[in-house]
Formats: sequence, C-alpha cells, structure tokens
Amino acid sequence: MAMDTSLLFQTLSVKGRTLRNRIVMPPMVVLRGLTTPEGVEWYGRHARGGVALVIVEATAVNRFGGSHLHLAHSGHVRNEDVTPLTAENLRPLVDAIHAGGALAAIQLFPVSFGRPVSPAMLKRDEIDGILAGYRAAAGICREAGFDGVEPHGAHGYVLNLFFSPVKNRRKDEFGGDGLLLYRHTPVGQGYGIEESLALAEQLVKAGVDILDISPSSIEAPGDRAAPFKRFGVPVITVNELDVVERALEALREKRADLVAIGRALIADPDWPIKVKEGRLDEIVKCTRCDEMCFGNLKKGIPIECTQWA
Repeated sequence: MAMDTSLLFQTLSVKGRTLRNRIVMPPMVVLRGLTTPEGVEWYGRHARGGVALVIVEATAVNRFGGSHLHLAHSGHVRNEDVTPLTAENLRPLVDAIHAGGALAAIQLFPVSFGRPVSPAMLKRDEIDGILAGYRAAAGICREAGFDGVEPHGAHGYVLNLFFSPVKNRRKDEFGGDGLLLYRHTPVGQGYGIEESLALAEQLVKAGVDILDISPSSIEAPGDRAAPFKRFGVPVITVNELDVVERALEALREKRADLVAIGRALIADPDWPIKVKEGRLDEIVKCTRCDEMCFGNLKKGIPIECTQWA
C-alpha cells in the first residue's frame, strides 16, 4: 500500500501569503554567491523541486550597507562572498525562487559568517551598527521582493549568545534576557525550554510570524518545537525529516506546522516532487557523510554531494 503523504502537501496561509505545502528548505551556506548565475540557479532549482519556502543562506547585514562592523575573519569560510547587496542585484535571485513556485526568505546574520563574536567583545557602537544593519537589510530585502527575513538566533551564534545567561555578562541594556530573534535553539548554554518559551512569547507579541525551532531531538521528530505551538503562529522543525515517516509524524502529532529538509535537498532537490508522486524509491538519499557539504564548507569551496551521479 502506498504511503499517504498528503499531510506534507497541505497548503498553509501566513499573513496573506500561501505556502503550497509544508516543506521548507532551511538556510545552508553553499558558497555559490547570491548574485552570481550559479547562486541564482542553485536556489531556483531547489524551488522548482517543490519546496514551499526557500530560506536563503545566512547573509551578513553589513553587506547591505547599513552596518560598518568589520571584525577579524576566523578563516572558517575562505570563499565568502562579500559582494555588496542591493535590491537590484538580489531581484534575480528572488525572481528565480518565485518562478519555481516557492516563497523566498533570507536569513540575516549579524556579522560575516564564521567570524567569532561574543557579547562581551562588542562595543556599544558596534551593537548599534548591527541593529542599523538589520534595519537596512530588511528594507533592501523587501524592495528586492523577498517574502520574509529570518534573523539567526540559534546554534550558539552571536544573537543566541546574547540570550544565554552564561555567555552574556553585559551590564548594560543589552545584558539579561536577550534580543529579538527569529530562528532559535530551544535548549542552550544556561537556558532551557521555559526560558525559550518566555522569549518566544515576546517575539510573537513583537510581530514574529513564524518560529523556526532548531533542532529537535532524534528520538521524536518535532518534540522541541511542539511547546512553541501554544503561541498561535506556525512553527518550523528540523532534524532528519527527510525520513518521510518522521516528517509525517511531526505534522500528524501537531508538533510543528512546517518541516525543514536540509542536506537531503542537496542530495536531491526533487525530494518534494518525488514524495508527492509516491516515487520514494527514486529519491537520491543523503547518507549524512558530511564529506562534500559540510566538508567543502570548511574548505571554503562550493558545496556538493557524494551522491550526485
């Protein structure tokens, strides 16, 4: 008997925009650029593969011209794209994603990706520069046609560190409970679910439309996202949800509204179409080897996949 995957392909309306299904391409740094033909084709191709929402990779707000924060490079990403971003040169990227049938969002990172920053090392004027950068970036993204932006407040990066009472020892107004986030890790250094729920409540009151909770545990898909459903906005969950049964469980048990498929979309951008059409045996499956995706990222070269023919 064929697997019923219809839950994955229900539409969802958020603030006047309709997602064609419940599948999200999460932000993954791919080192192809956002204004290059290669970068535009990469994201357009994944939109054509059937996802509902493409979240473009973490992009530093200082590339949009609103922030002048320049910090020493860590050497983590040697091939980092530093092209200044404008509404005009971003529009082909947005158009390619929309032409593929998906909504387009972009993840905004406070500083250039891979640069080590902590709350203690930032001066007041540098924090002001980051905030100005977010405002400028959001305006340019709106003008370019993006449907949304996602501040990266997860995985121990700088916004997440501001939320951690262990890592944020500042005594000024930027100390304490943290900054406005969008993507959030629910359990981190010095905080747990209850603290994260308190933050999420404030985020929703401030106007956040979707909570992107990363990651869930491997034991139960969407388990750490489920508590955030109480706030009445859609919740994204992630973690090995290319296993179709896990994605369906997260939706069926109402732990999340949207499921993010990451490395599996690198292996096979047609994963959504093949699942919808019942062609599960044709999916090029991610083996989670991390050799040419994360491995290439560490080398500073465009990511690929060992499973590509």
